[in-house]
Amino acid sequence: MRFRFEGDRHRFSMARATLRKILGRYLKSNPADLRFELGAYGKPGLAEGQNTLDLRFNLSHSHQQALIAVARGREVGVDVEFMRADFASDEVATHFFSPAEVKQFVRLPAAVRTRSFFNCWTRKEAYIKARGEGLSHPLDQFDVSFQPGVPAALLESRRDPTEVSRWSFEDLSPHPAYAAALTVEGDFSRLLLWDFVAA
Repeated sequence: MRFRFEGDRHRFSMARATLRKILGRYLKSNPADLRFELGAYGKPGLAEGQNTLDLRFNLSHSHQQALIAVARGREVGVDVEFMRADFASDEVATHFFSPAEVKQFVRLPAAVRTRSFFNCWTRKEAYIKARGEGLSHPLDQFDVSFQPGVPAALLESRRDPTEVSRWSFEDLSPHPAYAAALTVEGDFSRLLLWDFVAA
């Protein structure tokens, strides 16, 4: 009920119902029977006793798209964003990106600024969501790659340099109008992408 518009409420509900269906399939359980608990910073997980496969998951939605990531035995984070050129400004970048990222961003040619902005945004979001800390993890304390054509990666963590080798990143392309990123603890042993059509 926090959403002002019915469409937003519907998309929110559909995304979470779909998450239940997907997790129910993995666990061979009735989706309605699944119970969730929140971590210290609000990241949801399956309640103890239900998670027989040690599943970790993350959900993101923006505009008309939703992404759900599921991993076994390791943390995962995902973010999807509808790319709005009017949002991809120097002012917003200065507020949310690290100084090194801002320095790179303001020098980019106009033709790649929107894509680069949302590459940075989704990679940073996916990372902090995978860590389960949300915005309690300062966004200026780590740097990600973001220029088009440059592989997604965590470049530096000023809080803990070992983080760079702990996490793997992958760009996702759900639709040309969206940017999306996936972060997983460790390496990708296997990455499968599915379109899920809710009945």
